[in-house]
Amino acid sequence: MNTSLYILLIEDDADDVELLRDALNNSNVEHTMQVINNGGTASVFLKTNTQLPDVIVMDLNIPKVHGMDVLREVRASSPYNNVPVIILTTSSSPEDRKKALELGADEFLIKPTTSQGLYEVASLIARAASHNN
Repeated sequence: MNTSLYILLIEDDADDVELLRDALNNSNVEHTMQVINNGGTASVFLKTNTQLPDVIVMDLNIPKVHGMDVLREVRASSPYNNVPVIILTTSSSPEDRKKALELGADEFLIKPTTSQGLYEVASLIARAASHNN
C-alpha cells in the first residue's frame, strides 16, 4: 500500500494488541496504530481527538465503559459516524453480534486462534480502512 493507514484499536489485552500488530506487519499493511485499553479512555479520546482514524477495531469486553456503549458513542458522533468499525471479540453470542450490527458496527469478528485467522483479520482491516480513504 502506498499510504499508511491510521487504525484506532480499543483493546485491553496486551497480547491481543501485539498479535494484531504482528499480523498487520507480516501482511505488509503500512499502518499507525493508536491503542486505547479501556472504554473510559476511549470515550474521552472520541470527544477530544482531531485526527479521524481510517478504521476503528474494538473489543466488546473492555474495562470502565463496555464496548457496546463505546460503539454507540462512535455512531452518535458526527465526525466518527462514517468511520468503519470492526468488532473483534471473543464473544460468540448471537445476541452480541446482532446488537453490535444494529448499533452500526460494519463487521463482527470472533478473535481468531490461528496465525492464518489473524492474517485474514489484518487483510479485512486493511480493506475496510482503504475504502474509507
